[in-house]
Amino acid sequence: MAVIRHPLLTADDLCVADVRCDDPPAGWTPLRAADVFGLVLVRDGVVRARVDGVEQTMDPASVYVERLGSEQQFAHPRGADRYTELVPSEPLLASLLGGDPAVPEGLVFTTPAMALRHRLLCASAGRGPRDAFGAAESAVALTAAALAQLDARRVASGAPATAAARRRLADSAREALAADPRLGLLTLAAELGCSPHHLSRVFRAVTGATLSRYRNRLRAARALECLAAGERDLGGLAAALGFADQAHMTHVVRAESGLPPGRLRTLLAPAAPPRRA
Repeated sequence: MAVIRHPLLTADDLCVADVRCDDPPAGWTPLRAADVFGLVLVRDGVVRARVDGVEQTMDPASVYVERLGSEQQFAHPRGADRYTELVPSEPLLASLLGGDPAVPEGLVFTTPAMALRHRLLCASAGRGPRDAFGAAESAVALTAAALAQLDARRVASGAPATAAARRRLADSAREALAADPRLGLLTLAAELGCSPHHLSRVFRAVTGATLSRYRNRLRAARALECLAAGERDLGGLAAALGFADQAHMTHVVRAESGLPPGRLRTLLAPAAPPRRA
């Protein structure tokens, strides 16, 4: 069987991959122990899983929860299949489950909202490093939604309980991003001491914008300030602001201001000093 794995997002605490299984053999794969916790979301095809001797079906309307140490085998009754695999680290898993990384037992089925989040994740991750922050937001939200079906109380624990606490968390995130707009979602959440899931949800509820969108606004504003101050090196500016490359900065700045950085550099250039008579 040819297994083709294409990484979509690779970070210290979260990995997302697009996996395709071509020409699977008949029958069950050899028994093996799961060496990570992961979520498997089938996009095309049907997979049968035998986990600790109990069989279950994986299809596009369900989520397979791979638990560390479980003895598992797989079969592909309808031939080739394709799925998305999410693997959070133990610390990230603990932050999503109220401090304890132990995953509850149970089955998870996709909701329309989860299906949309899954497709948004694939779309943003498919854009590569240009949208890594947005991909991380989608992956964390999707993981939290799946875990909430297993234990909603634990996933909800730790969320700011009052409007004032939610406002303080959003303000702290804005301050941290203004100081360093290169911060990623997981690093930002760790600095603020909260779950990235709660941070994303609270921030959007308070500001009306996703963290990814707000971060881009800050970076575009910083780019305008630098261009107005006479910055000429667009490639260097893109790197300093944490963009994947100059083209990425051009896309974001154009989306936020309506004009590309090259044109803005001309419009905002400081006036030349007057010549002496």
